[in-house]
Amino acid sequence: MSDARRKRRRLILAGRCVLVLATAAGSGYGHDAITTKITFDREIIRLMVAHCGSCHADKKDGGTSWPLMTYADARGWAKAMGEQVLERQMPPWGAVKGFGDFRNDKGLTEEQLELIVNWEEGGAPEGDEKDLPKNIKFPADSEPGPFGPGVTVSGDAKLASGIKLAAIMAKSVADDASYQVTAELPDGDIEPLIWFQHYKKAFDHPYVLRHPLDVPAGTVIHGVPADQTLTLAAVATAAPTSAGIDLKVALR
Repeated sequence: MSDARRKRRRLILAGRCVLVLATAAGSGYGHDAITTKITFDREIIRLMVAHCGSCHADKKDGGTSWPLMTYADARGWAKAMGEQVLERQMPPWGAVKGFGDFRNDKGLTEEQLELIVNWEEGGAPEGDEKDLPKNIKFPADSEPGPFGPGVTVSGDAKLASGIKLAAIMAKSVADDASYQVTAELPDGDIEPLIWFQHYKKAFDHPYVLRHPLDVPAGTVIHGVPADQTLTLAAVATAAPTSAGIDLKVALR
């Protein structure tokens, strides 16, 4: 392992670093010694189904990218898989896990990330076919909306009216951007909203809160750079508008 990669791994596994696969498959491991008890058939396939199956299932199962759900398909990509999860480029999420609570978050926990990296670095063993899960069902990506009217913010901004926040949309976020966004409520409480980490424009999806958040008038949104914009989308009303955006944001 290179010094640079070893350093990156230390940062990730220490929790200081916050997942599109490489465009070329990694080199084979045909002659590498197996140095791990983690196997594809027991641990890795279950992570792949839960976090990658909606894209990387076979096309007959609804996959939209190249298949990775069998050992034969995944084996040649093992090195790329290890590198890309280590860099938090796969699964494609773009935000720090645990800063804010999102129901469509497919990001890996530190323990799950370590399983994949240790499997890849330990020779990427297949395991025993009897350990494969039965009746695999790949999760489908649910529709993120609809949402009601929202508020677009840029720079530190005070909300002129309250909103029941349902989702955060990266309307204009720079490629590879990293910054934290918080809401300072009128009573002084701070709510973490989202922490972008090496955001990629290809990660074009709303960040849907697991539980809508009441954000009252007078709340100050901190952390958005002045040259970038986020949309705070409200919970849909009984008669949702198509794409209403309320731009009434008073700069502090």
